[in-house]
Amino acid sequence: MFNRRGTLATLTGGLLTSLLASAAQARPAQSVKVPMDPTEVLPLWPGDPPGSAGVTAVETLVDRTVAGGLRDRATTHTRKPTLTVFRPPQANGAAVVLMPGGGYERVVSDKEGFETARWLADRGYTCFVLLYRLPGDQWGAGPDAPLQDAQRAVRLVRSKAAAMKFDPARVSIMGFSAGGHLAASLTTRFDAKVYDRVDAADDLSARPDLSALIYPVVSMVDGPVHGGSRKQLLGLTPTPEQIALYSPEQNVTDRVPPVFLLHAADDKTVPVANSLMMFTALKAKAIPAELHVFEEGGHGFGLRGIVDKPVAAWPGLFEAFAKRHGI
Repeated sequence: MFNRRGTLATLTGGLLTSLLASAAQARPAQSVKVPMDPTEVLPLWPGDPPGSAGVTAVETLVDRTVAGGLRDRATTHTRKPTLTVFRPPQANGAAVVLMPGGGYERVVSDKEGFETARWLADRGYTCFVLLYRLPGDQWGAGPDAPLQDAQRAVRLVRSKAAAMKFDPARVSIMGFSAGGHLAASLTTRFDAKVYDRVDAADDLSARPDLSALIYPVVSMVDGPVHGGSRKQLLGLTPTPEQIALYSPEQNVTDRVPPVFLLHAADDKTVPVANSLMMFTALKAKAIPAELHVFEEGGHGFGLRGIVDKPVAAWPGLFEAFAKRHGI
């Protein structure tokens, strides 16, 4: 489904108001109060993550915030993966696991993680922002280390459903940019055996009930590939077999859940072809899917980069798609 400038005009006044209110946080201003970080942070693994032997990278939090602007932090060399919890004022019975981007070199927690989680939590979703490991840090599983974390995240979230008052059959994922590649990989390889059982949470399914891919890196194939993400994931000379395995559009089966896709046609970082190829693969398997391509938006807009642009429609479009599919 392709959207042009007229898309924004279809939003109701109430939704537009809420979107602009959320996005207003993105406008650098000394008067904007930066929300406090959540204090509820769950360790992803009960001990060291799988394949930790020989890993020497030092986890580092880099603060890139511009004075007077919104907080902008990124974590490099993740050693202890976590889920940061955003509980809604009034739960709607559904949960979302968010996977921020960062080119597989870092995890950008604020722009695509915390800000989006707050928007979703205000609408009733119990949210979990995943701080995942990066493939270039010599983990035993190599390029599957982030997928280990993504599978474990969905399983762990499902194990918390009763205590946190959401339905374990209404767990969705949302990934941005390289986090979109991770989400797409989980969407297509949720049942891949990439780590050994750790505890009872691992007896639960890692299959998401719905997937949202936001300006995602998808294909590892020359042309549409985001070179930086492929280099971090597969190195400089990946084999044809690696390219096929780590290109989610080549691994779509009839067990894939419904997928929401969003991209801007003028994205100069991750070509829109990534979303087009994924959508085509989904439709070939008759998977429920919805694709929104906006004329303008660039890359990495999240919520803070949508003010006064047609792409401001995207959060409401996702919410409508999710509700149609029971999430």
